[in-house]
Amino acid sequence: MNRLSLICLLFCSALLRMEPVSAQDTLSLNLSRPVNGIDIRSYFTVFAGQATVSQAPGLAYQQDTSVFHPRKKLLHNKHDAWFRLTLHNSGPVDSLVYLFTGWQEQLYFYSSGDNGQLRLEATAGMMLYVPDADRWDNYAFPLKVPAGQARTFYLHLVNPYYRENELMPVLYDAIHYAQFRHREANVYKGEVLLIQIVIGMLIVLLSITVINYVQLPDKPSMYFAAYLLGLILFFCLRLETKPYQLSFFHATPLLKYFWDVPALIGCFYLMAMLFGNAFLNLRERYPLMERYYFYSNIFYAACIVACWVFMAMGDFTIPGEIFTWATFLSLIPFGISFIALGRRMRHHPLIRFFLFGSLSLYLLAIWSFFRNTEPVPFTPLPEMITPYGLLVLGVLLQSLFYAAGLSYRNKLVHQEKTRTQELLIKQLNKNKELQHKLNEQLEELVREQTTEIVRKKTELEEQRKLQMEAEYSKKFAEIELKAIRAQINPHFIFNCLNSIQLFVMQRDYEHAQKYLSDFSYLIRKTLDFSRRNFISLADEITYLNTYLGLEKMRFEQKMSFEILTDPSINTAELEVPAMLLQPYVENAVKHGMNNEEHTTGLLTIRFNMLAHDMLECIVEDNGIGIARSRELRTLPGHHQSSGMEISSNRAELLNKMYNTGIQIEIIDKSTRETQESGTLVRVLIPQL
Repeated sequence: MNRLSLICLLFCSALLRMEPVSAQDTLSLNLSRPVNGIDIRSYFTVFAGQATVSQAPGLAYQQDTSVFHPRKKLLHNKHDAWFRLTLHNSGPVDSLVYLFTGWQEQLYFYSSGDNGQLRLEATAGMMLYVPDADRWDNYAFPLKVPAGQARTFYLHLVNPYYRENELMPVLYDAIHYAQFRHREANVYKGEVLLIQIVIGMLIVLLSITVINYVQLPDKPSMYFAAYLLGLILFFCLRLETKPYQLSFFHATPLLKYFWDVPALIGCFYLMAMLFGNAFLNLRERYPLMERYYFYSNIFYAACIVACWVFMAMGDFTIPGEIFTWATFLSLIPFGISFIALGRRMRHHPLIRFFLFGSLSLYLLAIWSFFRNTEPVPFTPLPEMITPYGLLVLGVLLQSLFYAAGLSYRNKLVHQEKTRTQELLIKQLNKNKELQHKLNEQLEELVREQTTEIVRKKTELEEQRKLQMEAEYSKKFAEIELKAIRAQINPHFIFNCLNSIQLFVMQRDYEHAQKYLSDFSYLIRKTLDFSRRNFISLADEITYLNTYLGLEKMRFEQKMSFEILTDPSINTAELEVPAMLLQPYVENAVKHGMNNEEHTTGLLTIRFNMLAHDMLECIVEDNGIGIARSRELRTLPGHHQSSGMEISSNRAELLNKMYNTGIQIEIIDKSTRETQESGTLVRVLIPQL
C-alpha cells in the first residue's frame, strides 16, 4: 500500500513540472530569457525536393538531422529543400528571436498566416541581388511569437552550387546575435585584408608587365598580363563571398560563380601553358612538348566552355566536377613535363623561372590538399580546402617567378640586340673600307683606260688612214665601249651607296645588312660583267632581280616588280649584251615610282622569242612617262641621268663591232589612246 501511494505521488509531481507542448516537433522556449546559439536541428522537419509555396504547408515533413552539417559540404547535385519549425513561447511576454542557418546561396523565409497561407517575410543568399551594400546582413530571420502561443515558420533552401557552407540552425536573441555578428565580421576582415594585399601585389605586377610590353611587345608578356587580369578579377570576386563587406559587383552576384571554376582552369592551366609555350619558345627548342601543350590547351579551353554552358543551363555542380577531374588527370602529364624541363635547365636559363613558378603553386596546392582540415570528399577545389593562405602564397610565388623570368628574358633580348648592333657597325665599317678600295680601283681603271685610249689614238694617227681604216674603226669602237662601261659602273655604284647610306641613317640595321650582302653580290657581278661584252640571259635575269630587290627595299615596299620569261626560252644558252638593260630598268624605277596616281609603282620585265634567232626584251612601268620626265629634268637642280644615252651608244657600238643589229624603241604610253601612263622600252637582240 505504501509503495502504491509513493508511485502515485511521483506521477503527480511529474505532471505538475511538464510544460504544455502542442506537438512532438514543436520547440517550446521561454523567450523572455537569454537565447544564445541554441541548436534546434532536432526540432526542424525536412522535405527534400522541389515544391511551390502553395504546396509547402501540405508536404510530408520528416525528422532528418543528416541534412545539417557544421562545416562546408561538397554537393554533387542541386540542393533544394523545405524546412518547417514550430516555436512555442512559454514566456510571459511577447518576444523576438533570430534564426540563423549559415551563409547559404538562396534562402526564402515564410511565416504561416491565420488562413494557413504562407507569407514571404525575408530573402537572403549569395546568388540573390539585394540593392543595399549590406545584403549579407539579411541572414538572421526574425521569429516573432506572442506569449503563450505557437507559430509555424518555413524556410526554403536552394543551392545549385558545387559547395554548401555550414548549415546549422541556431537561435539568438538580439544581444547575442549582435555579438555573434561581431565575431564573424572580425574573422572575415582578416581574410579580406589578405585578399586585398594579394590584389594590390597583382596590380603592381600587371603594371610592370604592361610597361615592359609597351617597350618590347611579345607574346609571353601578353599571356602573363592576361593571367594577372584573370587572377585580379578572381580575387576581387572572392570578396563577394565574405559577409559584411562592401561589394564591387553587387549588381551581378552570379558573376563570381561564372568566373570561379573557369578562372581556375583558365589562369592556372590555360594561360600558364600558353605563357610557358611562348616564354620557352617550345616550338623551336622542344617540338614534342609544344604539341603536348597545344593539345592540352585545347582540352582546357573545352573545359572552360563546358563550364559556362552548364552554368548557363543552371547547373553549377558539374563545373566543380570538371575542375576536379581536369586537375587529377593533369598531375602525371604535368609531372613528366616538369621532369623533362628540369633535365634541360642547364641548357636553357629561362626554364628555371617557369619551372620554379609552376612548382611553387602546384606543390603548395598539393600540400594544402593533404593538410586540409575541412571534412570534405577527395577534391582539389580551393573553396573546399583549408588553410587557404598556402594557395594564396603559391599564386604569389608563381606570379613573382613568372615576372622575374620575363625581366630576365627582356635582358637577354636587349643584350642580343646590342650584340647585333655592334656586329652591324663592324660590318658597316668593313663595307666602308670596301667602298674606299672599290673607288680607288675604279679610279685606277679609268686612268688606265684613258691612257690606253690616248695611246691607241696616237698609234692610229701614225698609220696610214686609207690602208688601216677598217681596223681603226673596229679598235676605236672597242675602246669607246670600254670607256662607256667604265662610266656606267661608277654611276650605278653611286646610286646603290646612296641607298645603303639611307638605311644606316634610318637605323634599319637588319635591312642595311641584307642590302650590303646583295650589294656585294652586285659589285662582284658588275666587275665581272665589265670584262665581258656578252653574258647569258640567266645571269642577266639574276642580276636584274637582285638589283630590283635592293631598289624595292630602298623604296620601303612602295614598288613591286615582276620578271616574266617565255617558258620555251633556254636562258642558259641565249646571250645578251652585258648591262644593256640595267640603265632602262634604273630609269623605270626612278620615274615609275614618282607617279602620284599610283601608291605602288609596278615594273614589268618580259623576255619573249619573236623568232628562233630574235629575242625581245620589254621594260614597262606605270610611272609619269617620258613627257613629264623631260619637264622635270628642266627644273633647276634636278638630277640629269645619262644611263639611257650611254646604253644607246653601247648598242650602236656593238652593232658596228659584231653586226648584231640591236634595236631599241622607247614608247611613252600616255601618247596612246588609253588612260595608261608610264614608259615602255622594247629592245630586240638578234642571236648570232
